[in-house]
Amino acid sequence: MARPIQIVPSVLPADFSKLGEEVAALEAAGVDLIQWDVMDGQFVPNLTFGPDVIKSARQHCTVPFEAHMMVYTPDVMAKDYIDAGCSRLIVHAEACTHLHRTLGNINELGGNAAVALNPATPASAIEHVLDLVDLVLVMTVNPGFGGQAYISTMEPKIAEVRKMLDESGRGDEIELEVDGGIGPNTIAGAAAAGANVLIAGSALYRDPEGLEHAVSDLRARAHAAIA
Repeated sequence: MARPIQIVPSVLPADFSKLGEEVAALEAAGVDLIQWDVMDGQFVPNLTFGPDVIKSARQHCTVPFEAHMMVYTPDVMAKDYIDAGCSRLIVHAEACTHLHRTLGNINELGGNAAVALNPATPASAIEHVLDLVDLVLVMTVNPGFGGQAYISTMEPKIAEVRKMLDESGRGDEIELEVDGGIGPNTIAGAAAAGANVLIAGSALYRDPEGLEHAVSDLRARAHAAIA
């Protein structure tokens, strides 16, 4: 049975001077959870959200938070982000010397562990850690910047990961997320390939009819693609 579609905003395009108001507005628009793009200036070029910033926004909404850890030291940082209110931490297979240990550490700290794959990383890189995660993220852009164009050639990889999850026996337990360039013209391809958690940033904020319309429109397009 297909996992429910979830529309999840990245807060990168939000107004950082009023993040409390921004996350409250996203919740009111009907998002399923909120993703924080955590960047360390090393694994990716930019610097973004520290745990104190996320903690200050946590009180302004009730939807779950997840942190997309685009960092080289997730083990060092994990506890702070879980304590800040992120129930799920997504780490990159490319950044972890001992991926199995890192995912296990997140779970032991009380978080939900998840793993991300950059566009050039094969799906096989995560084959032996699926017992430790509740979500796999297939990147459809190279991480580090918002507003990039969707890499449609990742759709066969999304389908490959979907098949891998189903064959693992945990297909009903593990979410399949896609992040990068998701908008009205690309969400159908990602959903049809097997993704059920769709991250949108720029597309949500540039909808002239507002956040609520953007969320409902993306959700409808995803559902239509898998109907």
